[in-house]
Amino acid sequence: MIRSAILGTGFIGTVHARAVRAAGGTVSAVAASTPSRAAEAAERLSAGRAAGAEELVTADDVDVVHVCTPNHLHVPLVERALAAGKHVVCEKPLATDLAGARRLADLAASAGVVAAVPFVYRFYPTVRAARTRIARGDAGPLHLLHGSYLQDWLSRPEDGNWRVDAGLGGASRAFGDIGVHWCDLVEFATGHRIVRLCARLLRAFPGRGTEDGATVLFETDRGALGSVVISQVSPGRKNRLWFSLDGAHASYQFDQELPDALWVGGREANTVVPRGTAATPYDVLPVGHPQGYQDCFTAFVADVYTATAGGAPDGLPTFADGLRAAVLTAAVLDSAARGDLVEVPE
Repeated sequence: MIRSAILGTGFIGTVHARAVRAAGGTVSAVAASTPSRAAEAAERLSAGRAAGAEELVTADDVDVVHVCTPNHLHVPLVERALAAGKHVVCEKPLATDLAGARRLADLAASAGVVAAVPFVYRFYPTVRAARTRIARGDAGPLHLLHGSYLQDWLSRPEDGNWRVDAGLGGASRAFGDIGVHWCDLVEFATGHRIVRLCARLLRAFPGRGTEDGATVLFETDRGALGSVVISQVSPGRKNRLWFSLDGAHASYQFDQELPDALWVGGREANTVVPRGTAATPYDVLPVGHPQGYQDCFTAFVADVYTATAGGAPDGLPTFADGLRAAVLTAAVLDSAARGDLVEVPE
């Protein structure tokens, strides 16, 4: 049984712990910001023990280190875990700057271990269905890729979180936190790569050190145009990740808040295709029993475990994808600062 350590036991650390158990692993240890919080989390998450993060990244009873801490702690913890030969799952962003993300991606590439980033929206079966249809040519050439990722948890001036502090979260918050999820999902589903973009940033409340929203226009390497609206200040929108991928013959629409159906648009008729119509390994429940975010996380962790055993699961997001997210974030910040179109380097 694969033994995991969870570093950081807030919302996302709890999600990781549940996915570890559901995927057949065990939570051997947890670390939190204080010893008392770690002890509480160990009991709450049925972990074997509580310890300090610095100890767990090299511990003998840990096979996979899950880094779920505030962003500024990712680089030193991941560096030590990789040096110790541990498999690593690190929350995005890999680092608070592009140089740090590039260093971790390079270290992971030479470490000979599995190093993954939880871009878990890839694991919705309906996203996989759209990807399959596009890859086999059902849509024809894709012309427009557009959508949004909207939240409301920072929509009031008194709302706060460590992510608002650029020193802890990085220079970009809204795009770096959720915009990269949208970009990763669309690039994964289409096979296109964003090669140039023009961005504008919104700061709804002056006291915040990072942006509350962004709009991005972009072009892809296969000739498509696109746009995305990113916001963490849209009242009533909890986690509305939505895209439409519009081709010559068909369009595909996905909504993360209603993920069990893929909307397929055609000139003569539109179709709503329920999850499971063309079953994939990620359809784990009978049709009519909704699968959601936690199920995606479980599928992601299960694929990490497959990779640690020498397997090659399709579409496992790695540190290379984490670096890609950092490159896109840097390009968005650069474009917004310059007020111009910028090239996105590979």
